[in-house]
Amino acid sequence: MSDTENTPPVTPAQTSPAKSNDRRRQLLTGLAAVVAVGVLGYGAYYMFVGSHYVSTDNAYVGAETAQVNALVAGPVARILVKETQTVKAGDVLLVIDDADAKIAVESARAALATAERRVMGYYANDKALGGQMGAREADIVRADAGIKAAEAEVNRTKFEFERRKNLATSGAVSQEEVVATESAYAAAIANLNAARAARIQAQAALASAEGNRQTNATLIAGVKPDENPEIMAARARLASAQLALERTVVRAPMAGVVTRKSVQVGQQVQMGSPLMSVVPISQAYVDANFKEVQLKKVQPGQEVELTSDLYGEGVKYKGKVVGVSGGTGSAFSLIPAQNASGNWIKVVQRLPVRIQIDEKDLKEHPLRVGLSMKARIDVSK
Repeated sequence: MSDTENTPPVTPAQTSPAKSNDRRRQLLTGLAAVVAVGVLGYGAYYMFVGSHYVSTDNAYVGAETAQVNALVAGPVARILVKETQTVKAGDVLLVIDDADAKIAVESARAALATAERRVMGYYANDKALGGQMGAREADIVRADAGIKAAEAEVNRTKFEFERRKNLATSGAVSQEEVVATESAYAAAIANLNAARAARIQAQAALASAEGNRQTNATLIAGVKPDENPEIMAARARLASAQLALERTVVRAPMAGVVTRKSVQVGQQVQMGSPLMSVVPISQAYVDANFKEVQLKKVQPGQEVELTSDLYGEGVKYKGKVVGVSGGTGSAFSLIPAQNASGNWIKVVQRLPVRIQIDEKDLKEHPLRVGLSMKARIDVSK
């Protein structure tokens, strides 16, 4: 027999393991190739595309909401807006009863007129007091003349009295003449004393007139009538009353949507009472909370692509990075994290990034405060 005839035939059971190994080797080789291609593809994508962007879905719409407060006290007379109503800057929101404010304006206007007349009186008094001083000076001159006349009369009567007195010793004149001249002499002395007292009185009157004029001069010194402090104070009170009257009409400080309206007609409001808020949706922004490991290349001015859960991925917003917050949310929380404690666990922190949204995009697709957003920053530049 030949060797061929002695070799046993190969059965399917004997060839199956070898084929399975080859098949497994081919599959693993294909899988490795797919993984390698995927890794290379991801590496290329990250190098040329992925590394140029950072993104987050932890982003929310915000706006500089204007709080509308009552600037004067009084009952609410009318409310001209409703919740969710869109208003423009300067639109009337509500009106507070202005009866008391009008009375205050009229009272302040009357006080101003009184002050103007009083100040004009100061200037008129200055001239009158100047005339009084001239009259008092004339009284002094007249008193000086009276003193001189009285002194001359005293000298004359004294001479007559002494002459009569000497003649009476020789019997040349009667005793009655001596007594008469003595009385005249005494009267002259009295008149001299009266003239001197009159001069003192005239000097006192002059000093009083000078003091009155100086007092009046301090009220008008260095200013024109229109610039007098009393008139300016009265004008300020009138301006304050007029401002209070204007503030009875409450206007929108900016364009936006009325929200949180908490006032009703007839309600008595006090100064500073919150009435409503105006949200400027046309000036909305986004605060995107990025992880700290994503912020290495983030800088103000970089372009941002935004999408909103409200409109879906089909609506894209353009934006720019305005700035990065000065601290994380946990740093400014009511109860800050105690990182120095023994039970410390490292948590990746997030830092708010302020993003300005393009006004044109906001106008076409308005947003509301608090809506969720997705932000993707181009950090390649």
